[in-house]
Amino acid sequence: MDSHSFHRFPFAHTYSIVARDPETGQLGVAVQSHWFSTGSIVTWAQPGVGAVATQSMVEVSYGPLGLGGLRSGKKPGEILRDLLQKDNERELRQVAIVDTKGDVAVHTGSHCIAEAGHQTGFQYSVQANMMLKNTVWPAMASAYEKASGDLADRMLATLDAAQEEGGDIRGKQSAAMLVVTGEQTDEPWKGILVDLRVEDHPEPLIELRRLLKVQRAYEAMNRGDALLSEGRVKEAFQAYEQGASLAPEIDELIFWQAVTLADTGRVEEALPIFDRLFKTESNWALLLQRLPAAGLFSEDRALMERILKLVK
Repeated sequence: MDSHSFHRFPFAHTYSIVARDPETGQLGVAVQSHWFSTGSIVTWAQPGVGAVATQSMVEVSYGPLGLGGLRSGKKPGEILRDLLQKDNERELRQVAIVDTKGDVAVHTGSHCIAEAGHQTGFQYSVQANMMLKNTVWPAMASAYEKASGDLADRMLATLDAAQEEGGDIRGKQSAAMLVVTGEQTDEPWKGILVDLRVEDHPEPLIELRRLLKVQRAYEAMNRGDALLSEGRVKEAFQAYEQGASLAPEIDELIFWQAVTLADTGRVEEALPIFDRLFKTESNWALLLQRLPAAGLFSEDRALMERILKLVK
């Protein structure tokens, strides 16, 4: 290989995990690298199909082609063999694939920059290259197998373990996580559970964890809306409270919580929340006044005036 040929490929040396959760069937891939926007090239997944990580001197096509092979019914090992056979630069690649049965295939090329390697376990694979130490991927495997929580939590614990073991010899810059359902659907966008990227950050894993918490807060709010539309008021407010408690620093979440409280007769509970919001930003009061015309708040003028008295 020409010494300059690597410039043809994204230079995403990194550590990652692909996995299937045997309890939920969820499929996921997560990554951290000292390279900008690693998630845009490394992480690939599709509901009811599988997940792929393609890294080192990245051949991005391994992602969509790998998923395409899974959709056609091929096994991960067969797909990876075919892709590598056609790739003259195969020894620069590091690739891992997991399918909906939990079958895994992984390749670490002999020319991947040391320290480089991978380890597979029950329905998962961890892989890393250009690491500070050759103990990174065993630490990742151990962390994944010991971790609790859902698939996203367990993959985050895996990435944390890699960083604690020394991680990328160059440091850290970006991270990403993609989690999808295990069921195929004609509306695949509905099966994307987590799709988060930290493009450039001094602490990408800390930021990725923060984003996951914020996503869960918004999911709780959305769940509350759905429950309320079904007339399950008590459960809806529990969901709203969960969302607000997960991310109390996000004013919009508590605004909609207060709107729902007031609109369903729980005005005394809503007033302190509105008061706090209006003291922070008076535009929340302006937005509230625009909601009745959109059918999103009561046309009760007395109620509106009572709330707006809080505006100083």
